Amino acid sequence: MIAMPRPRDTIESTAPSSSACTVASGIQLWAAHQSRVYGDLVLHREGWRTHAVVVPGEGGVRKVPAYDGVPLTAYMSVLGGTGLTAYVALTRTLEFRAGQDLFVSAAAGGVGTAVGRMARLLGAGRVVGSAGTPAKVARLTGELGFDVAFDYHDGPVGELLAKAAPDGIDAYVDNVGGDHLEGAISVLREHGRIAWVGAISQYHSAHEPPAAPRNLFDIVEKSLRLEGVMVRNYRDVQQELEDFLVPHIQRGAVVPDVTVVDGFERTVEGFLGMLRGGNTGKMLIRVAG
Repeated sequence: MIAMPRPRDTIESTAPSSSACTVASGIQLWAAHQSRVYGDLVLHREGWRTHAVVVPGEGGVRKVPAYDGVPLTAYMSVLGGTGLTAYVALTRTLEFRAGQDLFVSAAAGGVGTAVGRMARLLGAGRVVGSAGTPAKVARLTGELGFDVAFDYHDGPVGELLAKAAPDGIDAYVDNVGGDHLEGAISVLREHGRIAWVGAISQYHSAHEPPAAPRNLFDIVEKSLRLEGVMVRNYRDVQQELEDFLVPHIQRGAVVPDVTVVDGFERTVEGFLGMLRGGNTGKMLIRVAG
């Protein structure tokens, strides 16, 4: 037994997430805290590891709620930080309303698929998405509720987006930056909003980031609003997300979109696969055993 200054829990991680900010779920092995018992499922942010020592209520550590008909993968995706990011981007940053038209970049990724599903539940008008392969484009329109999608390899993003949204858009969830942000600024209507979540376009080239959008002054010309989304600032919205989404998961209207890689030893492989676009939905690593 290890002496500790505060009550802590020992967690065996069972499904660490492969993302820039890792989240894991784990099975309780030992608890010094009276609110936790052996066998509880707990979410933590202690990174890629088979075991973690955590403090209940600190650093995002929380017990996984028990909802009937909700799979564990949901807590690592649409009900986890990924889903909370999507929900906050739509409801807080964009103040999204029924009937509005939306563009989502990297739409086949974890946040992108969650945004698409939630936008539909919120009564979106036209939903446009970009992705990196024909198969992903087909899935966006065939299974995930997008009205139209395009492969950004097929030409200049600005032109592809203008063709996909000839009447413009009201809001944009940006997971890419670069040419996608420039294209979105060009088609946004007056008083449009941008929720900037990520910048995949520069993750591979931090030493030489892409040029800033050449039409930044259009933000002034069209009275646009651009705001960054940092999910850690919205942990108090978690219960609201669950109240909103759990009933839809229970009735089968929302299915967690995940790609699972088996074996803790393949964590780095899964992480790099996510950066290369090898996943659809949230990339998860399942620990063997």
